[in-house]
Amino acid sequence: MANIQVFQRHAHLAGPVRIEFVDGSAGRITKGTLTAISNAVRGSGDAREQHPTAVQWTLWGALAENAAAYLDRGSHVNIVGRMRSNVYEKDGQTVYGWDFTAEEVDFLDSRGEAQARRDGGKPKPGGNADARRPAHA
Repeated sequence: MANIQVFQRHAHLAGPVRIEFVDGSAGRITKGTLTAISNAVRGSGDAREQHPTAVQWTLWGALAENAAAYLDRGSHVNIVGRMRSNVYEKDGQTVYGWDFTAEEVDFLDSRGEAQARRDGGKPKPGGNADARRPAHA
């Protein structure tokens, strides 16, 4: 199976990061799932339209834990990861799909914007760029 590198830029989360714990041969591992939506612009002039694309990403370990701690619905992110084809049988039918695994998540909101979102308020305009969290918090 081939792995393809995928970049999802200037996306926002459709909901909170979902966390579960997986027990495997290497011990207990944190698995997180998030859905990021980004807009592709098609056409030009008056025919220009935005088309949203949602990608469901799987995150593992510390990356999943940091995302769950600092990201919530509406959080802005850049994601770099890999896509892998997935083929399996279900009820006698062959199912084709794609798995997206995040390797890097850049948190684009300032601390103030993230805190305001968690508090249910609106962020203050012109957030302090110096207060931005580094990637992986």
